Amino acid sequence: MNLNKIQINKLLILVLFGLTSLAWSQPETNQWKFQFALGVNSPIDNMKSDGFEFKSINFPSINLGLQHMLTPEWGAKLDFSYNRSGHDDNSPEFKLNYTRINLQAVYDFNGAMNFLPRRMTMVAHAGPGLSISKPLGSYSENKYSYLNGLAGLEFHFGITQTVSIFTDFSYAFKLSGKDKYDPAVDGFSFNGDVLLISVGVSVSLSGCYFCD
Repeated sequence: MNLNKIQINKLLILVLFGLTSLAWSQPETNQWKFQFALGVNSPIDNMKSDGFEFKSINFPSINLGLQHMLTPEWGAKLDFSYNRSGHDDNSPEFKLNYTRINLQAVYDFNGAMNFLPRRMTMVAHAGPGLSISKPLGSYSENKYSYLNGLAGLEFHFGITQTVSIFTDFSYAFKLSGKDKYDPAVDGFSFNGDVLLISVGVSVSLSGCYFCD
């Protein structure tokens, strides 16, 4: 079938309209969001033989994120996390600053879980990133940077159309070798996994600012 020029133009307009509708079909308040969360962390170090043991629960964990939704379900998030951890009572004394930055894919289950209350939604996020561990005090030279893969689940409750509170359960998997250093170093060092639990607030940076 041959298409004339007018038909081709109409087809292009329909395709363009469809793509635009896909990108902007979600509420404008969901397109850009800033997130801040505060919580606890639990580093997991498989090198038990070195005698350095973490406390099971460490405070604080501070998380900052910028999220952009491309469709009502799919989006992306860039987030930064700072964490302080310390030694257990039966371990030599040490402290650790652990920071990470991750670029993650985001999936909002809101459309797939209609049984949830109207103000609630569940959001999954996962993606690669960089971890930086920096011991303090006597072991400050034993810094280590390594890749990680982070996965997590957030539970949101809407306070207004532009603000929600959420809890986040995340796990940062190390993507490094078994050897921490080559050559090896003396004393405490860390290149393991980290469990993160936090409570935060998500604020819209786009759309309706005076509709609450």
